[in-house]
Amino acid sequence: MDKNFLHTSIEYLKGVGPVKAEVLKNELGIFTFEDLINHFPFRYIDRTKIYTINEISEEMPFIQLKGIITNIKEIGIGKTKRLSGTFRDNTGEIEIVWFQHIKWIVKSIELNKVCVIFGKPSLFNNSYNIVHPEIEWTEDEKNTSKMQPVYSVTEKLKSHFLDSKGISKLIGNVINNPQFSAEETLPDYILNKNKFASRKISYKNIHAPTNNSEFTDGQNRFKYEELFFLNIKIASLKLKRNRTIKGFVFSKIDYFFNTFYKNYLPFSLTDAQKEVLKEIRANMATGKQMNRLLQGDVGSGKTIVALLSMLIAIDNQTQAVLMAPTEILALQHFENITKITSGLGLKTELLTGTTSKARKEKIIKSIFSGETEILIGTHALIEDDVIFKSLGIVVIDEQHRFGVAQRAKLWNKYDTKPHVLVMTATPIPRTLAMTVYGDLDVSKIGKLPSGRVPIKTVHRYENRRDEIFDFLRSEISKGRQVYYVFPLIEESEKSDFQNLVDGFENLKVVFGNFKYKLAMVHGRMKAKEKEAVMKLFKNGEINLLVSTTVIEVGVDVPNASVMVIENSERFGLSQLHQLRGRVGRGSKQSYCILLSSVKISNVAKERIKAMTQTNDGFEIANLDLKLRGPGDLLGVRQSGLLDLKIADIVKDEDILLKSRNDVIEILKNDPNLSQTQNIRIRNWLDNRKKTHGDWSRVS
Repeated sequence: MDKNFLHTSIEYLKGVGPVKAEVLKNELGIFTFEDLINHFPFRYIDRTKIYTINEISEEMPFIQLKGIITNIKEIGIGKTKRLSGTFRDNTGEIEIVWFQHIKWIVKSIELNKVCVIFGKPSLFNNSYNIVHPEIEWTEDEKNTSKMQPVYSVTEKLKSHFLDSKGISKLIGNVINNPQFSAEETLPDYILNKNKFASRKISYKNIHAPTNNSEFTDGQNRFKYEELFFLNIKIASLKLKRNRTIKGFVFSKIDYFFNTFYKNYLPFSLTDAQKEVLKEIRANMATGKQMNRLLQGDVGSGKTIVALLSMLIAIDNQTQAVLMAPTEILALQHFENITKITSGLGLKTELLTGTTSKARKEKIIKSIFSGETEILIGTHALIEDDVIFKSLGIVVIDEQHRFGVAQRAKLWNKYDTKPHVLVMTATPIPRTLAMTVYGDLDVSKIGKLPSGRVPIKTVHRYENRRDEIFDFLRSEISKGRQVYYVFPLIEESEKSDFQNLVDGFENLKVVFGNFKYKLAMVHGRMKAKEKEAVMKLFKNGEINLLVSTTVIEVGVDVPNASVMVIENSERFGLSQLHQLRGRVGRGSKQSYCILLSSVKISNVAKERIKAMTQTNDGFEIANLDLKLRGPGDLLGVRQSGLLDLKIADIVKDEDILLKSRNDVIEILKNDPNLSQTQNIRIRNWLDNRKKTHGDWSRVS
């Protein structure tokens, strides 16, 4: 067998050539025979069953019928021309229709000869027909048809005769070639344990199955393999970090932590917060660099846990930094932290993109000398001239808003790496946490602090807007404040921006007579303008804030009791939940009103229904993952980790868990993968590093 056969350039495959090869490369990233056979079908059409005409129903997918074509005729002229025929079996007859390639089809049809037709039935004028059926001519009474794989293709591919059937034929040219072999990647004990066929047989099972059992076996084998190596990459990375990257040993809890905890803590910690703090303390005392993800719903109290962790660092003669994605959020953190730690004698500074040059120079000197103990800021913190005397801990808020390289710049400057605590208020589903964030230790704050009243969420159609306005006036008259959000998803969308401006003007007319103060904030405004408006709203000088999603993260206004979201059907579930979290920050009852058009899609209805039924962010995140897929959630695509060809971390959670458990067991017994039985795994990883470079660090 030729071991290089699968590495042959795709243009040398029978049926391809230079032109089609270029299209396959550009459209599907297929460069070699191996790339081609790893382009897996996304579904199958069951061609093992033959139906009769009297069994047809409208909801049926593609079906096969066996019988004869009794007549055929051309109808119409020019663009309206079509070919119509009658197909008959023992139970009745059905019309078959073609609108294209009519001349060729007329020549190929033999009347009254037994054939199998294949297509999707549709109802027209109370009669069933099949448009553009495939025809197989056969005199054999025994059905020899198989499961037909369906592949993802593009219009460009179709224009070069590379439709799903064309791709299937090319794959057949590879897997039916005498030189075809597939080197094994999984250890024999894993294959035996999971009852997997060899890779060679599995490729044939998935691309050319003869029954349901074969393609299920083939699919499960490659799904497992894909998730197994994803888990191996992540687990090996975590193992390597724990063994090689040294962190500070925070061995003591001293003045700053104890004094703050006893005298200045603004509220009692929940059991969940205490448990997370216990995990962090234990982590930072080991001498290994902590790399922990702290996830918790909106308002669950992550920041106070982060502050206490920073105070441990300061008690151990190091400094702490907190990086936020926006200036508004950084300023809020700065104000809150300086306020509640004012009695401790800490020196805390704020560094953002708008900090003056003279002020920035003073701050840089102060952190370099060690005088500043806590530095809070935005992307300005990662600039090359920002160097600490002894940076002990880095806290990153809403971490998915920063790129991997950006985050790493904070700690790569130092020989002893600071401990890292990354926070997110976007609850992460378990399967996503295990994969994308699998190399981090994960802590979760599941419950809200005591005294928080659950937000009431209702769905209203736009024709009930007047009722909503009456309710808003009622809330404002009680001294409360209102957010009113419009779906300006992209700041460049002119029509959306106009909707925002028009909406603001309409609301001014509706509420202006009551002498209520309204203001507008959006992404096109300069940072200073936005901050000025947000400050007025926070201070209670604005009753109703009309906004885009710029207020999604980072605004804490306990007096705001109502969130109205226009065109709520246009938002993703997690985004709706984040917006809702801007209210309910105080002890009073708060409300979220989801406004929508009367006609909305079923998926939008499902999203809105979920929002009205639960305030649990983790429940919401799981449903959002199912509706939108992992690639769109949290900007996961940027990591490149979930470029999965066949597995789905939602639908294949059982396979994900099985492969993860196997990986944990393997690395527990053979952390270096040096045992003979694991040589295939080691080889796969080494080859992967050569062809794809070192693995991307998620943290």
